[in-house]
Amino acid sequence: MPIFTVIGLTTTTLACLCFYAASPNQKMWSKAWPSWPAYIAGTALLVAAWLAFAQDMRPLATAFALVTTLMLALSVLPYIGALVDRTPP
Repeated sequence: MPIFTVIGLTTTTLACLCFYAASPNQKMWSKAWPSWPAYIAGTALLVAAWLAFAQDMRPLATAFALVTTLMLALSVLPYIGALVDRTPP
């Protein structure tokens, strides 16, 4: 797998983690991350992911890979949060 594709997948996943961690309903940490810094970091990571994907793919394939990775990460993170839920029952 080309290195820029791996970088794009990683930065997209980290961007989704930033967006999820800023949510008040997240379950991974005891409290949510500050909203604006997390949103700015997530947006910067998405731009970096787009640029990384664009190094190896055409624009349509870049958009497809970015959106597909976003869907995967944003749907899996709540389940991971439920598995590591640290709030007392």
